[in-house]
Amino acid sequence: MNANELLRRLPAVDSVMSRADVRALLDAQPRLVVREGVRRAVARRRQALLSGGSDRSEVTGEDVRQAIEDWLRPRLARVLNATGVVLHTNLGRAPLAAEVIEHLAVVCAGYCNLELELSSGRRGSRMDTVREILLERCGAEAALVVNNNAGAVYLGLRSLAAGREVVVSRGELVEIGGSFRIPDVMAASGARLKEVGTTNKTHLADYESAIGPDTALVLKVHRSNFALVGFTAEVELEQLVSLARRRGLPVMMDMGSAALLDSPPEPLGAIPTVRQALAAGPDLLCFSGDKLLGGPQCGVLLGTQKIISQLSRDPMARALRVGKLTLAALEATLSLYRGGDESARAVPVLSMMLASAEELRARAERLAQLIGFGEVVQSRAQVGGGSLPLVELDSWAVAVDPPGTSAEQLAGALRAARPAVLSRVQHERIWLDVRTVRESELATLAAVVRRVLDPDRKREVHADADG
Repeated sequence: MNANELLRRLPAVDSVMSRADVRALLDAQPRLVVREGVRRAVARRRQALLSGGSDRSEVTGEDVRQAIEDWLRPRLARVLNATGVVLHTNLGRAPLAAEVIEHLAVVCAGYCNLELELSSGRRGSRMDTVREILLERCGAEAALVVNNNAGAVYLGLRSLAAGREVVVSRGELVEIGGSFRIPDVMAASGARLKEVGTTNKTHLADYESAIGPDTALVLKVHRSNFALVGFTAEVELEQLVSLARRRGLPVMMDMGSAALLDSPPEPLGAIPTVRQALAAGPDLLCFSGDKLLGGPQCGVLLGTQKIISQLSRDPMARALRVGKLTLAALEATLSLYRGGDESARAVPVLSMMLASAEELRARAERLAQLIGFGEVVQSRAQVGGGSLPLVELDSWAVAVDPPGTSAEQLAGALRAARPAVLSRVQHERIWLDVRTVRESELATLAAVVRRVLDPDRKREVHADADG
């Protein structure tokens, strides 16, 4: 039977709805859902016939069930990150700690005191949720949290410099994810960019000569997602603060990504802590909550009481404000830092970045044993997420040869699995880097790999110390 004849034989929606195996689906799903499933199943069968991928026009109850399942399946799904990139922007950056998930479940399953003082019964501020702990951990006078760090930069520029000039080094005009650039954020805020210096060198005299009667703010941006090397020079934050004080101007510091540990070990020691940056004296400082901090997506603003109050009164502060989910997750994440650096290791991002080579090798060997084949190899992981661009982390991985297919095809099959697995293709093999795979995920990851690959395929499992 040719394709045109098969297309003519495609059933109408009402005809499919009358099938006994389709009517049985009404026991589990509302009629509107089943009808939409039928419509989608018929459309899917039509597309298969047009593409030559099918030789039948019948639409069965199983077709409808599968169409309903695909339609109702949440688009935001769990992914096992075996890339070795800790802060993977495409995968939501920082995974949350178990303690944070537990707190979210308790607080957000019902009502909570988001803007209520339980002691007095009066209306409170939602910032009370995290203000005390932020000031305690960072040493600032005041704090404000908005939806992300780009929003924090925008709000600071708008409130402090709308209609006036902001002086910033040309070498710090960074572009963040999604092609958003500091000059674009500044233009949207109403502030006017006045860049100083050159791409690779900016001196204090450049700032001094650029400051004029229309200057409202001096901005310093930490190059957290790229690095300048070679013949370079930049002005330290302390020097900028000293200059700005003499000229009666505020200084804003965009850290991008920031660590809250008391004594950050390598590789976190490559950037200043928030407390160290505030000690240099900026009037306003901001950073992301979902990068090195290891919490939910948000932008944290710290600074003087006067400036934070000014930002809080800006109408855009309400447009950029965060809800109870973000505040609950941020509070629970920050609480993990209260016990010191060792307690903070419960933050998944920190645990992944600070895991030892011995720990990772043992994890890789365990994964290879669970899969049943594969080669344990040395690997190089990354921090990612626009943080510590020059830092590579020694790691271990399980390398798997694709059986009768290409590595790219195997990577695609792993992405299509449930749960999905994001791997790395290297040397025509699939690499599963365990730095970003937690112990609790090893068994699940191994099961997915075995499901996708030929279950009868046998391969010697061994560790190769030379990689």
